[in-house]
Amino acid sequence: MLGDLFRTLLYQPLLNLLVFFYNIIPGHDLGIAIIVLTVILRFILYPLSAKSVKSQKALQDLQPELEKIKKQYQNDKEGMSRATMEFYRKNKINPLSSCLPILIQFPFLIAIYQVLRDGLNNPEVLKLLYSFVHNPGKLDPYFLNFLDLGARNVYLAILAGVTQFWQSRMLMKKKKPAARASGNDFSAIAANMTSQMVYIMPVLTIFIALSFPAGLSLYWVATTLFSIVQQWLVMRKDPDKDKESSPIS
Repeated sequence: MLGDLFRTLLYQPLLNLLVFFYNIIPGHDLGIAIIVLTVILRFILYPLSAKSVKSQKALQDLQPELEKIKKQYQNDKEGMSRATMEFYRKNKINPLSSCLPILIQFPFLIAIYQVLRDGLNNPEVLKLLYSFVHNPGKLDPYFLNFLDLGARNVYLAILAGVTQFWQSRMLMKKKKPAARASGNDFSAIAANMTSQMVYIMPVLTIFIALSFPAGLSLYWVATTLFSIVQQWLVMRKDPDKDKESSPIS
């Protein structure tokens, strides 16, 4: 049941969109078709992802107040939790709202991977094309006539990791290094782990990208670059104006 829904609602529409763009793009360049498809998907998901960035920015702006709460209740974990939740309620912020767009993107990522895998290796899958989408018989895997998107590519994998690092760094405020955490300083330990993930995630991205065809790496680079531009547009706003903007939930 879920497999049929996934195929009908995600896999087949994305396959048809990819082949449609492949057909109309001069030279039938699969790489350009992937980039165009990525941009369209990002525009569709734009409201959710923009809300996520705004939530993260709001949490960053309020971080000094949260640190005061942690210091005030450092010996009272339950009191800290109650005060923190009350702080979120008063400021109308949902700390989990930034996770939703990431979770929503996973099914799209899986569908894109399957579309690229099947489209490049199994021409029979093109039978799933809608009647108004021309069947090209097979997809030429080359991007700009030299990069094989059906094979693994170390350079695109590294680029995917670099753009992932760039995006993560954009969401971190420049601040002084934190003092060494004591054994019971949970907040400091959590902050240190968050900082470490900025470096760990790009490395994981590279290893994952090296395990899949370059077409998926190209999609990841394109979608991350789109996110970087979107974050820049949101983060560049004047902080004073942000305080006057509508609450984020």
